[in-house]
Order: sequence, then structure tokens, then C-alpha cells
Amino acid sequence: MSARNAFFWSLRREWWENRAIYIAPLVVATVTLAGFAFAMLTHMGGDSFGKLPPARQVALAAIPFSMAASVILFTSWIVGIFYSADALYGDRRDRSVLFWKSMPVSDLVTVAAKASTPLLVIPLFACIVAFGTQVAMLLLGSTISMASGRDASLLWQAWPLGKQTLVMLYGMAIHALWFAPIYAWLLLVSSWAPRAVLLFAVLPFFAFFAFEKLALGTSWLMGAIGYRILGGMSEGFATDALRKPVTELSQLDPARFFSNPNLWYGLAFAGACLALALWRRRYSEPI
Repeated sequence: MSARNAFFWSLRREWWENRAIYIAPLVVATVTLAGFAFAMLTHMGGDSFGKLPPARQVALAAIPFSMAASVILFTSWIVGIFYSADALYGDRRDRSVLFWKSMPVSDLVTVAAKASTPLLVIPLFACIVAFGTQVAMLLLGSTISMASGRDASLLWQAWPLGKQTLVMLYGMAIHALWFAPIYAWLLLVSSWAPRAVLLFAVLPFFAFFAFEKLALGTSWLMGAIGYRILGGMSEGFATDALRKPVTELSQLDPARFFSNPNLWYGLAFAGACLALALWRRRYSEPI
């Protein structure tokens, strides 16, 4: 079996064995669509909404679409956190590590597939689900609008699907790169922790934070963690994307994002963590 085929089948294995990868975004999408339908039938179709200025109507109509993409992609990030924490630990816990080591699949391919799942597979699937949800929202909203005698073109004007899909794909890409050190750190801890992977992953940071706060009276670590979680939005977009929806391609700022040294520091840290996880994988034994 070639390395490419081994990698492909390893990715499929992760997909088959971790149903939360696709179930969680689909559940959130279903709930979001139901909430949008309720909103269209109530306050978005009321007299007070119709009396607003057209520009204000368009701005308000865009919020549900932006929120739908945000919650689905946020769900994928949460799924990626729990997946990474269990990826290598689960093989040792259920003793399947012995079986997979007997197969013609190298440790490098295995670790690469497990790293690619939160960095590529999970967010890409979430983008597909978010896109499908937004299309369903546009069609459903247009149907409800026409049935009630309202302007069905308002939603399409508020949410230009092609442009917003490019914005979403860009956001997915920059967050995958920005969150890479988080996923890689969890994979590393997953490769050696005897139990409670998330506890072993988080406890050192709490200990360092307590020491820093007591000894120095500073909170640099908490600021750095907050920046790593939220910095992708602030660094990847030209405007304050944390406070208002991104509606124009001109708001994207890839030059600033890719010239940010913190991105490359994080990727270097992620590479080191994955290299250590690969080394640990070679000597892994069942728990």
C-alpha cells in the first residue's frame, strides 16, 4: 500500500470512528434552521420590522446568516478540541494501537492523519454544512416571505451567497492555521497521558498562571491564551470582526495575518509538538 493510499484510508478511519465530526455540526445546523424559521414567522415578519429603513432591514436580515456560520464553525472547533485530546489516547486505551502497528501504516501516516482531521477535515465539513444551512435559510426565508406577501429578495440582498462563502472559507483557513498549536499540543498530550487528557493538557497552564500571578503579579499567560483563541479574527480581518459581521471582501486582510510573527511562532510550536507526538507514537503501549 502506498503512503498516499494509507493516508487516505487513515483519514477515512478517523471519519468512521468519530461520528461527532459530522453529527455535531448537523445537529447545530438543524437547530439553527428551526430558529431561523421561527424568527421569519414572528419578529422578522412583523409590522415593526417592515417599518424600519431599508438599509436597517438588510443589516438585520444578514445577522441570522452570519450567526449560523459562526455557531457551526465554533462547534467544529469544539469537536476538534475533544477529538485531538482523544486521538492517540483512545488507541492506547482500547488497545487498538497494537492492531494498527501490525498494519502496513507508518506512525508518520497515522499522526499526519490524526493532525489533518482537526486542521482540515472537521473545519471543511463544517463549512459545507454551514453553506448548506445558509442555502436552506435563503430558500426557506424566501418561501415564507412570498407566502406572507413580503419582498423575498431582501434576504438575497442581505446575504450575497457567493461572496460570503469566500469569506467563510477564508475564515476557516486562517483559524485552522491559528489553532494549529492548540490541536498539536492536545495530540502530544494524548500520546502519553495515562488518563484524563484534558486535565493533563490544561493543568500546566493553570499552574504557571498561579505562579505568575503570585510571584510577579502579572497575567501575561492568560492574555496569551486569550489572544491565541480570539486572535485569528482580529489579525485576519481589517475591521473588528469580533463585534460585527464581515460583509465585504475588502475586510479580509491576509497580508497582515500571514506577516504576523505570532502565526509562525504558533506553527513552529505545532510542528515541534507533532514531532514529539510522532516519537511517542513509535513507543506507544496499551494503557
